[in-house]
Amino acid sequence: MTQTPTQAPDDLATASTSGFRAGVDRTRAAFSSLRDPRYRWWFLGQVLSSSGHVTQAAGLAWLVLSMTGRAVDLALVTTAAMLPILLGSAPAGMLVDRFDRRRLLLVTQVLLLSIGLLLAALTATGAITLWMVLVIAFVSGVVAAVDGPARQVFVLDLVGRQRLASAVGLYEVVMNAARVVGPSVGGLLLALVGPAACFAFNACTYLLPLGVLITLRVRPATPASPSDAPAVSFRDGLAFAFRHPVIRACLLLAAASTMIFNQGILVPVLATEALDLPPQGFGALMAAFGLGALPGAIAAAGGRAAPTGRIVLVLAFGTGLAIVPLALAPGFVVAAVAAALLGFVSIWFVAAANTLVQLTSPPHLRGRVMGAWTAALPGSGLVTAVALGAVADTWGIRAAYLVLAGAFLAAALVGAPALLGRGSAPPAPH
Repeated sequence: MTQTPTQAPDDLATASTSGFRAGVDRTRAAFSSLRDPRYRWWFLGQVLSSSGHVTQAAGLAWLVLSMTGRAVDLALVTTAAMLPILLGSAPAGMLVDRFDRRRLLLVTQVLLLSIGLLLAALTATGAITLWMVLVIAFVSGVVAAVDGPARQVFVLDLVGRQRLASAVGLYEVVMNAARVVGPSVGGLLLALVGPAACFAFNACTYLLPLGVLITLRVRPATPASPSDAPAVSFRDGLAFAFRHPVIRACLLLAAASTMIFNQGILVPVLATEALDLPPQGFGALMAAFGLGALPGAIAAAGGRAAPTGRIVLVLAFGTGLAIVPLALAPGFVVAAVAAALLGFVSIWFVAAANTLVQLTSPPHLRGRVMGAWTAALPGSGLVTAVALGAVADTWGIRAAYLVLAGAFLAAALVGAPALLGRGSAPPAPH
């Protein structure tokens, strides 16, 4: 009887070492965009301004409810802020393509800082009224409609194609960290000073991004041809986005995902009505989603190659399936684990899809395409919130989550042929 050589321990050690090295390499790739000092400073500015934005949102919600005590007024303020993003982001993308992104961002940061100061002054003096809040929210939405696509394309200007996945993934880390830090800072400022302090804090957080933009030197965006009429340029951008099968599929999935990331709508109802949790339970479920999202964003940032349509599709199906255990969770522990899982896969999905859309878009149309992306996510959340809210009121919150899962999986099925077909990988750089 012949003995088989026993090299299993060596094989295991080699596999372990290889796995460790792969993990180290992926982690290095995730943070590769931070090697560029220009992006490093911009990233730090985004950490601050994103936290300030969430802090202001918390203060604004408290202010509106303290003035009127009606949830419908809070919904009106949200609508006033989101409607310009839904309707204006795609046209605003034309500005992103025609003008220097750095200068556009200088303008938007100054305007957002000014809005924070105005809110702080009106609130501190007691002059603030609901109609003023509605007007300010609408103006903020108009600015955000330009700021969103400009910010996304500016990152590509800074880091280039090779490090875009890292930069987009790290931006998702920033957004999720802001969802944790912002409400905490907002709650502290509300308790110690009042809502005016939340608005003043937000205004101050734009100082670092402004300083970075003033000192940065980035190759300016190539303007559109002077012969292009704005309306024609706008139509060309939208036509390309909806004609290109991969981008069209990603936009559909982005729109379907809006309710996953608008946690303030469904999660409170799930926590209180379905799981019978105290108010702290809502915060804990939000935190669980954020904790899962952080490694998901790092996983998205760590890819060495640009994401393909196949990767986006797998992550999309994973996201849709991950909603189901949250919908059916019998208690807090299962719900928290399900929320963390959903956070992990959904953030990975949206970062991969965002990167794929940017790299697939031609440079002269990229701003308009990313404007369409911003209109889809977060803009279309205004529509999906109403639809799922109606389902929750009629059939219950668990049914609303199952409808969300079904709608997302249906969107993935519709987009599958495009994401699996030829041309589903971004073109190689010239």
